[in-house]
Amino acid sequence: MAEIKVVATNQKAYHNYYISDPLEAGLVLTGTEIKSLRGGRVNLGDAYVRPDNGEMWLLNAHIARYDPGSYMSHEPTRRRKLLIHKKQMRMMLSRIKEQGLTLVPTKIYIKGNIAKVEIAVGKGKKLYDKREVIQKRESDRELGRVLKSRL
Repeated sequence: MAEIKVVATNQKAYHNYYISDPLEAGLVLTGTEIKSLRGGRVNLGDAYVRPDNGEMWLLNAHIARYDPGSYMSHEPTRRRKLLIHKKQMRMMLSRIKEQGLTLVPTKIYIKGNIAKVEIAVGKGKKLYDKREVIQKRESDRELGRVLKSRL
């Protein structure tokens, strides 16, 4: 079994979307990008996935420049191709044609020696849904404190 090292998770996606149907996809990177990724210098905050000409592309994922690299280093927010089977891609595209659904990357990890990204179908949350989740989390935390103090 290959060792999995999670490099970055997209907490913003879990806050803004209801996440379902996760899918593992390969990621096409250059040499300086993989070195920077192994160092954990990745931000998925504004990243999203878009289909284009029968291929899937990861957009707005920020992989910082690799400092020891030369001036020919990569562009931090360039488009990156995702490696997905056609059948999986068709299934995902049929799901996102529904109203309000989008593809979001949830985490980037290294599996063995290969960089992978987990993408999922996201349905946008309304503002009141976000508030409700925050209130529930705070009440659970308060309940935990009370139970801990009584034990």
